[in-house]
Amino acid sequence: VVALDAGRDELVRRLTMAGLEVESVEVVGEGLANVVVAEILDAQPHPNAARLRVCRVDAGGETLTIVCGAPNARAGLRAPLARIGARLPGGIEIAAAELRGVASQGMLCASDELGLPGGGEGLLELPADAPVGAPLADYLGLPDASIELKMTPNRSDCLGLRGLASEVATLFDTRVTMAAPAAVAAACDD
Repeated sequence: VVALDAGRDELVRRLTMAGLEVESVEVVGEGLANVVVAEILDAQPHPNAARLRVCRVDAGGETLTIVCGAPNARAGLRAPLARIGARLPGGIEIAAAELRGVASQGMLCASDELGLPGGGEGLLELPADAPVGAPLADYLGLPDASIELKMTPNRSDCLGLRGLASEVATLFDTRVTMAAPAAVAAACDD
């Protein structure tokens, strides 16, 4: 880990000046205002649609009704909730809607709907200890960026994360803090 007191643009500039060509910078998790961690309290089949569920959702002290088509929508699941008024990265604006006769007060979200990597089938499943009602971006430490570097043959010292961390620490006159490796229990007596 390298603690920096600089923004993304300055990091990219210094990497480039050090001879590490920045090929691309992909911002991850921008535009997640009004998206919170929610917990599904109850998920019942929709009375008028076989593939939909009507979910009662705790959005941090407020219980909402959300109509959801995700196959993994179930009671006890913590997932992102785009509240009414949210604008998602794909240009989707969340508004109150009525789906087959049932009012929906927001949208439970999959990772791809939020512009996040790791898209799977269904809702983005958050850990059970995710704080209900907390802004999703704060909980996930977003926005962040994926920086792709093009390595030249003379910079083999930066082919690994440890070498790259050392280079960044040098560029910013700081230190690398290495996490202590976890002890591995012996699997046999030999």
